[in-house]
Order: sequence, then structure tokens, then C-alpha cells
Amino acid sequence: MKKIPLIILTGPTAVGKTVLSIELAKNLNAEIISADSMQIYKYMDIGSAKVTDKEMNGVVHHMIDEVTPNYAFSVSEFQKRSEKYIEDIHEREKSVLVTGGTGLYLNSLIYNMDFAKSNGNSKLREALENELAEKGIDYMHEKLKSLDDEAASRIHKNNTKRVIRALEVCLDGKKMQDFSNDLKYNDKYLPIIIVLNRDREILYNRINKRVDIMMEAGLIEEVKQLLDMGYDKDLISMQGIGYKEIVKYLEGMYTLEEAVEIIKRDSRRYAKRQITWFKRYKESKWFDLEKYDDLEILKGDIMNYIENIIKHV
Repeated sequence: MKKIPLIILTGPTAVGKTVLSIELAKNLNAEIISADSMQIYKYMDIGSAKVTDKEMNGVVHHMIDEVTPNYAFSVSEFQKRSEKYIEDIHEREKSVLVTGGTGLYLNSLIYNMDFAKSNGNSKLREALENELAEKGIDYMHEKLKSLDDEAASRIHKNNTKRVIRALEVCLDGKKMQDFSNDLKYNDKYLPIIIVLNRDREILYNRINKRVDIMMEAGLIEEVKQLLDMGYDKDLISMQGIGYKEIVKYLEGMYTLEEAVEIIKRDSRRYAKRQITWFKRYKESKWFDLEKYDDLEILKGDIMNYIENIIKHV
């Protein structure tokens, strides 16, 4: 069976994926699948920098506003839903463009990951669950942090199931972030991975400016509305950068200035982790956006890269 070309446009937060993805989708006659772990949630628009209807400019997007904030969404569910969309788009003879910066979501499509078969180490899990009962979740989350800081930063301590699973993976000999090392590419797809990047200082300035724009656009009001709708502050969705800090501001734990600075700092740290993650994609093509003054030239270079790969398959 001929592989489906899976064009992936990724890069760190605030690098400039959205505008370029729309332009590429038009040229490719593509529909977009969002690989963003926050944009899947309804009502969480400002803090997730969700693409607006106006920005979409008629390009069909999938995996946006898929579930409500209290839904326990997983990587395996992202994989399952996205694969259905991919098949449907392909059957309608359109191209598939995946865009977003959530590495685990991208991995679930790029690699042959069968979540149904990942049973783990039952004895180790039982020992960890006993340790949890004895010492509590704070201790277990700190333990995870000492083993895999990146995983601990993604997994809220109240999500005990994921904390235990992450510890199980770590103690079984590999960090969660390294799990792609022993995986093979998904036989169904031809991944064409394009990574956008910028000068670090310029990227960080863009992140800081984006946070300021979010605040001006009403991030505080958005968080208040979510809480008023009954969405608990401890939900996984509410642990996203931008949301948890505003909750703490509303609770009086931070001043507004402190909350904004922490959002900016943690967003910059997240971007740094994303860049490290994308460097593990050996078959990727990186584009330095500082070398392009003209979006059309950048788009042309990316289109040439995509067409050359597809032509030689």
C-alpha cells in the first residue's frame, strides 16, 4: 500500500507556525490537523493562542475544540482521532498538513506506537502504587522530577495515574522523552518533517510579546469564565501554561506582575524543551526564519522541499 504523505510543520511556541501553515495549506490543497495539546479544548482560546476563524481563512482545521476542559484527553486518543481524519482527508484526495508543537502528539503519528500493547511492568507498577499509598503524591511527583524533569513539568501531580506511569517508564530503564529511540516509523505514512526556528533572543522576545497580547486580549476573563463554568483548577487542562498562573493570581498567591513574568519564563523554558525534542527528528528539515525577509520566498523553499521528497518516493 502506498504511504500517505504526512507533511508536518512544527517548531517552538510563538515561532510563527500559524500564518505559514495557512499559506502552505492553500498551496498544497491541504486540510490541517492541529498537534497542540491545549487547542483541543473548547473555551480555552486566548491562553492556547488558538487559531481564529479569521486566521483560518477558509482552510479546514481538525483537532481543535474537540473536547471540553474536563475531558481526560490522552496521546493515544489524539492518535486514534487524528488517524481517522488523515484517512478521510486522503480519501478525498486532499493533502494532510499536521501543525503544532506538542512532541508526544507528533510522535504518535510519526512512529509505530501501539498504545494497546503497552502493558508495562506490573510488578514495578504495584510497588510504585504501594509507595504512593505510603508516601503520598507530592513525594512521588518529586521523585519523577529527579528522574525526568521534562516529564514532571508536563504531568500535574494530581494526575496520579500518569505520574505512576511516568515513573514506571523511567525506572524500567528509559525516560519518557527518550521513548522514540527504539521506535520505527509508522508504515502507513511518509513523514515530511519541517521545523521552523529563530534566533533564540528573537524567539524569546516574541514569546514575551505574545503573553502581553494574551493579557490584553482578556486571559484573566477567560480563566474566570472557565472557573465560573465549573471547570476545576486542578484539571489537567487548567495546568497549561498561562492558566495555572492566572488561577494563582486570582487566588491571591501571585501579584499580576508575578503571574505574567512566570508565564513568560515558563513559556521560554517550554520553547527550549521543544527545540531539544525536535532535534531528535533526524529526518527533519530546519528553516531558520531569520534568513527570510519574504514569506513567499520561505513558502517557495518549503514547497520545493516537500515536492522533491514526494517526487522521489
